[in-house]
Amino acid sequence: MTPREIVLAQINHQETRPVPYTFGCEDPGLAKKLQEHYGMDRWKSMFTPYIVHVGSIDSTLQGQPDEKLYVRDGFGGLWRMDRLPWHLEEPGMKKPSFEGYDFPKLDRFANPGLKENAKKAMAAYPDSFTTISLGWGLFEMTWRIRGFENAMMDAAANQDFYEELLDKLTEIRLFMVKQCEDITADSIMFGDDWGDQRDVILGPELWRKFLKPRWAKVYEAVHAQGKIVISHSCGSVASIMPDIIEIGMDVLESVQPEADGMNPYQLKKKYGKNITFWGCLGSQSTIQFGTPQGIRDEIKRLTREMGKGGGYILAPAKSLQPGTPLENAIAVVDAFTNQD
Repeated sequence: MTPREIVLAQINHQETRPVPYTFGCEDPGLAKKLQEHYGMDRWKSMFTPYIVHVGSIDSTLQGQPDEKLYVRDGFGGLWRMDRLPWHLEEPGMKKPSFEGYDFPKLDRFANPGLKENAKKAMAAYPDSFTTISLGWGLFEMTWRIRGFENAMMDAAANQDFYEELLDKLTEIRLFMVKQCEDITADSIMFGDDWGDQRDVILGPELWRKFLKPRWAKVYEAVHAQGKIVISHSCGSVASIMPDIIEIGMDVLESVQPEADGMNPYQLKKKYGKNITFWGCLGSQSTIQFGTPQGIRDEIKRLTREMGKGGGYILAPAKSLQPGTPLENAIAVVDAFTNQD
């Protein structure tokens, strides 16, 4: 089976050996040490390219950082870029009103080179499962535009405005999806961090009121193209799992096991026949603070139990973070690339 066929089998809930995986590292210093450990020639060839991103559309219209590492996005927000995560210094929309605010027109989200660039990328990886990334999601964009506290207040006290903002953002997402219709990629990937460590940030009821019907429209547009819906969310989304399955999410990416209700083995038992889980290896616990043997044992358990009957793609819940011990990172790489 090709890497693409293996991924598709898992998404179609068919068991495979090996279990497909993805690997990422957000610490340049750690990445360099890994390359030195394995040798650059081996490093370049040791990972199987199961999933390849072949294009994207910028949903934030982000500019370039200045000499002080500040950047202003297309919605007027001022960001400080020298911190992880990036820090919003000043939101673009100060009041819950569109009066006097220059909301970007749809044509600013056009990517005229998307189709040609995706075609070249897919030609370079003909045996890989391919996806197009469509950036920050609806919920995230509300607080990116308004500031986090303001957006939470809007959802509670300025609901007509909040819905109008979400409708405009949904229109942008549908416009972005439309640009992908002539691209033969396998999937479209979204990101929208709905959860924190405890639960859905808006709360399940407001999520169902504001976000569920709008994401349903976007997912429907993706499925109409014959593509698979992948969505990333950090934190706990356990309380809305039936909802995200209902509206057509095919693959949930991240699955942070430390968040409340997000034990992957329990999620697999309850929902594993209806959705594929991508991630599940704890970046806040196992990778950062475990032992190399503990990491190897957990990866074996994930491939065995989460991979049973299909519906699983192995990955760290978050790409390897600064502070990860080198020996732990090596254990992850070895266990991913040398599955029993």
